[in-house]
Amino acid sequence: MKVAIAAIDLGKRTFHLHAQDERGNELYRKKFTRMTLIQHLANLEPCTVVMEACGGAHFMAQQVAKLGHTPKLIAPHLVRPYVKSNKNDFADAEAICEAATRPTMRFVPPKTQAQQALAMLNSTRDAFIKDRTATVNRIHAALLEVGVSLAPGFKSINELPGLLETSSFSEAIKLNLTMLHEHFNYLTERIKTLDKRVQCQAAEDDLASRLMTIPCLGPITSTVLAAELGDGKQFKCGRGYSASIGLVPKQHSTGDKTVLLGISKRGDRNQRRLLIQCARVYLIQLERQKGALADWVRQLLASHHHSNLVVCALANKLARIAWAIAAHHTEFDAGPAKMNA
Repeated sequence: MKVAIAAIDLGKRTFHLHAQDERGNELYRKKFTRMTLIQHLANLEPCTVVMEACGGAHFMAQQVAKLGHTPKLIAPHLVRPYVKSNKNDFADAEAICEAATRPTMRFVPPKTQAQQALAMLNSTRDAFIKDRTATVNRIHAALLEVGVSLAPGFKSINELPGLLETSSFSEAIKLNLTMLHEHFNYLTERIKTLDKRVQCQAAEDDLASRLMTIPCLGPITSTVLAAELGDGKQFKCGRGYSASIGLVPKQHSTGDKTVLLGISKRGDRNQRRLLIQCARVYLIQLERQKGALADWVRQLLASHHHSNLVVCALANKLARIAWAIAAHHTEFDAGPAKMNA
């Protein structure tokens, strides 16, 4: 009884395994804890172990690879069509196994611990920024309750200590506002610390440092892309990567009539947001940009009526350039600019 493919439905404490042979026949299905699952996989001959790309999947893939197996991860939305009848953990594991045997199935490459560290660093920074914005909104809302309206933004929050000293607010209100202001200062310091760590990580990481050779790509964008792209070999070409983050047009074609809509906005929203922001900065600094990419952008601006179209097209181009740098281990080359007639 040789297991050819083992599919695992991951959980926090319990894991459900569905095993098949080379012909696709079910061999067994079992429920494990984390430790017993690792022990069971260690006793198996080398096989393919498939999981959904969810929380804990990359760690489990690393452990599976150490045991000599071949780990494969599938996006959850690609597994859903293969769930038969009622949903349960064993049915999910069977669906994962069925999806993995499809010849056209797309897989998610497992992340290394270095990629996980970059992803955690950026997600923590984003969380602190959201918390700081929420804290500022709470301060503004609390002050409006007592008839005080500060100027919008973060700078006016620095006026709060002086305002509390001269105000006639009750001690309870002053205490609440002081606590919110202290929390705001704490988050600001944490964000500054994380910004420095991101810059250091971007300089130390090989791919991130090469991605920063692209105009207007800074440490934040480069580390986010480095954490998600890896070696880029999971995509056949740059268009595959840009399509995975929703930067290519959505298609609604039928009867030999091609209809292209706006960008699909599928995939990773954060990568798409960062690349579009980089494209906007590039347009702002277009006068200082040189090379073939700058000439291409100027041609787009001359032939299109709205700059947003050019921004999306440029973000798409930057995504393809980033993939080429990752897949071919190169750096950005602006190329020769066109000679003015």
